[in-house]
Amino acid sequence: MSGIANTPEPPYYAVIFASQRTEGDRGYGRMADKMVELASQQKGFLGVESARDEQLGITVSYWDTLESIKEWKENAAHKVAQGKGRREWYKNFSLRVCCVERHSFFEM
Repeated sequence: MSGIANTPEPPYYAVIFASQRTEGDRGYGRMADKMVELASQQKGFLGVESARDEQLGITVSYWDTLESIKEWKENAAHKVAQGKGRREWYKNFSLRVCCVERHSFFEM
């Protein structure tokens, strides 16, 4: 989960998950890694970008269709992680689903 995701030509979808964590790990890091691994095996997954500091975490996952996003949301293991997030890991979070209509990449 490092670097910029290599996404196809638009249109495609971005799911933007922003969060503020509670104190302590309590299995969060292991579960986050597991969710990225599992998502990457899902039909329609295109890539992920993630960053976190002491205050804020932002993860953007990319998907080919809204149906693929819905299927990921309903994945049983993902539902377990969602529940733990609400109960243990997050002070607050936001979720946004966007259609990517244009993108640009630059290498220096």
